[in-house]
Amino acid sequence: MAFEKITSAQNAFIKKVVHLRDRHARQKEGLTIVEGVREVQTAWQKKAAFERIYFCPELFKDDALLNEFIAAGVIVCETTPEVFKKIMFGDRDEGILGVCRFPQMTLKDLKLGKNPLCVVVESVEKPGNLGAILRTCDGAKADALIVCGGLTEIYNPNTVRASLGAAFTVPAVSAPNEEALEFLRSKKIKIFGTFPEGKKFYTASDFTGPSAIILGSEQDGLSDFWSKNADEKIKIPLLGEVNSLNVAVSAAVVVYEVVRQRNAC
Repeated sequence: MAFEKITSAQNAFIKKVVHLRDRHARQKEGLTIVEGVREVQTAWQKKAAFERIYFCPELFKDDALLNEFIAAGVIVCETTPEVFKKIMFGDRDEGILGVCRFPQMTLKDLKLGKNPLCVVVESVEKPGNLGAILRTCDGAKADALIVCGGLTEIYNPNTVRASLGAAFTVPAVSAPNEEALEFLRSKKIKIFGTFPEGKKFYTASDFTGPSAIILGSEQDGLSDFWSKNADEKIKIPLLGEVNSLNVAVSAAVVVYEVVRQRNAC
């Protein structure tokens, strides 16, 4: 196999990868970074449009995957360990990283099943939490994840990494609260807002029909907008002294109750 070899951290393409750590640069270019073996493989299986693949042969030795990229016309670059360390941003030295064009989906692009489950998150700040929620949505076969508030991007490299590639398996879009609500209403989806002061425990709600689970940030919870527009206000029991759960944990708890009810587990 013939690879382009990069031995300098000052190489223009290496600088571009580093530049894509910046949100403005990602939005301008329509590109993101996918790092890690599972993440790159998942994105590739889901037809992500990779522009370049970078690998360090001391760390990554899957020639079959590299051959797939080359056969598809993707430029594959071999780097030294020092150069790869410059572009990696996680703490798992798996030796492969790709630059790819991220999907530009909108609410109109979402294709829901006959009995949809949608997850809506508002003002989630941490990419790690959003990535974990994407993994939950993947595991539960949710029809869509809608991200409101815009604090964290779906295709932030840290979100992609935390999702283990689920950012490419779950139909996910960003939208303002108002548009998300209009979409859910148009699809006749019942809206369940999670609130500490909710009137019933989540296990007492009926999720067997079309459902949307709405979750807010740990610091502020859901806004008044969702408080006014939720069809049901539900809560997770908190028996200790801390008054909130991690938002990704809350998402997993409620979403898997939906799975339980629908599969009569």
